[in-house]
Amino acid sequence: MQGKKEYQEKLFAHFQLSERIPKNNFYRRLKEVLELRFLYGLTEGYYGNSGQKSIDPVVFFKLCLVGYLENIVSDRKLMAHCSLRLDILYFIGYDIDEELPWHSTISRTRQLFPESVFEEVFTTVLRMCVEKGMVSGHTQAIDSAPVKANASMDTLELKVPERELDEHLCKVRVLSAMDKGEPHRKSRNDRSDKGQRSVTANPNELAAIKGRNKKWAKDQDQRPGAKNKGAKYTSNKTHYSPTDPDARISVKPGKARKLNYLSQLSVDTAHHVITDIRAYHADGKDNQQLPDIVKRLQRRLWQQGLVWENCVADTGYSSGENYAFLEDIGLKSFIPPHGTYKGGPTGFTYNEIEDHYICPQGKVIPFRKVFKDHRTGTKKKAYRASSLICKGCPLKSTCLGKVNEKQFSVTYYRAEYERNIKRVNSQQGRYMKGKRQSTVEPVFGTLTQFMGLRKVNTIGLEQANKVMHLSAIAYNLKKYLKFTEKRSKSGAGSFVLPRIAKNCFQAFQSSLVGYPKNIGWPVV
Repeated sequence: MQGKKEYQEKLFAHFQLSERIPKNNFYRRLKEVLELRFLYGLTEGYYGNSGQKSIDPVVFFKLCLVGYLENIVSDRKLMAHCSLRLDILYFIGYDIDEELPWHSTISRTRQLFPESVFEEVFTTVLRMCVEKGMVSGHTQAIDSAPVKANASMDTLELKVPERELDEHLCKVRVLSAMDKGEPHRKSRNDRSDKGQRSVTANPNELAAIKGRNKKWAKDQDQRPGAKNKGAKYTSNKTHYSPTDPDARISVKPGKARKLNYLSQLSVDTAHHVITDIRAYHADGKDNQQLPDIVKRLQRRLWQQGLVWENCVADTGYSSGENYAFLEDIGLKSFIPPHGTYKGGPTGFTYNEIEDHYICPQGKVIPFRKVFKDHRTGTKKKAYRASSLICKGCPLKSTCLGKVNEKQFSVTYYRAEYERNIKRVNSQQGRYMKGKRQSTVEPVFGTLTQFMGLRKVNTIGLEQANKVMHLSAIAYNLKKYLKFTEKRSKSGAGSFVLPRIAKNCFQAFQSSLVGYPKNIGWPVV
């Protein structure tokens, strides 16, 4: 007999949310392991003693985590999504007839709490991973990636120099023919200060930008199939974003220029747990930010009772200062040097004891002085030989060129470079390279594609740092639940063979005639 279902709402119904959520549901399991009651004392000072009650700090953080676990960037979409999910309502402690907070409450509370509160939650989740044995600590892989800022390139404004703006426009801003006459999109509010609106480029840099603008305009107008005919070359030296002054123009090979933040990420190589994350300006260099990353990460690992030994990163973090810094604090660096590094002139031999070079003809090029390169800002050592030494040398024309004496400079940190290169080229160094590629790069892909970090939905560097911490917290929690579920299903760590049974089996094994003696007992 065919059945037919007809729906009619009941006036009274017995319903318990906890009974409707399966035992193995992700958010039910997360609710059981995640304890955030410490937030009440941590955030109490940011509220007054009177007025309307705010959103519960624990509920706020849980709602934020749901957004990154569900890959939802918009606060408005997040609240609509939570209202449709029973398991999420159970996770945040709301019943089906309770009204959820307004989406703007999430934005205002995110701005209310400082970065330290978000970092404390991140450290708490990291401690949970450490207690489960998911973090070894001895090897950390570091990498960076740009994250799109909540600002448009169309709203860029020119920085105002000390001289007249009209003169500056004639010298710096060269627009393509297709761009002329088009209206400029204005930002609603200018959040920048006077320093962010001032030109920081020197005359030489301005001249270089002018040349690149001309070439850019010509290429955009003439190249076949150009989709963006009105594109213009922009620089952080001459332009700023009034919408988000902390955002910086950056570009990756094969990608369009965008306003971005730079996310610096550190991952433990044992189970790919994120141990540190922070937002930086996108126009900064990785090798300039490494000391700050290492100091913060080493302090966090030490607080968790872990010893850090190996620092693994790509070539972008390479510099002699960084190699010396890591050696001073007792870390072994596995950072490939730049291709431009040379330990001295080609064909010359270095004498480390006497600190001089020997040319192919056996002449000594002695050390003269230590100086600072004004172009790069790095320390270098100058070597120079007398013109009398090179007199009559058969290689003089090819070796000296137009000068009369042999002179060159080498990085001050040559010894640190050589020790690092030896480690990188060793068997352990090749292993570390594979670990970095298989550890930190997939983690970045997961955060940007599946954990809500494809775009920063806030304004300012401080707010961007909170967003990145929330994404990392959600990632670590997902790793934690997956790890504990796997351990509970396999029973690893819970089965321990009694010593008596082990000794009896070994005695029985040795009594067997012809039994292979090289079969060992597995260690539990």
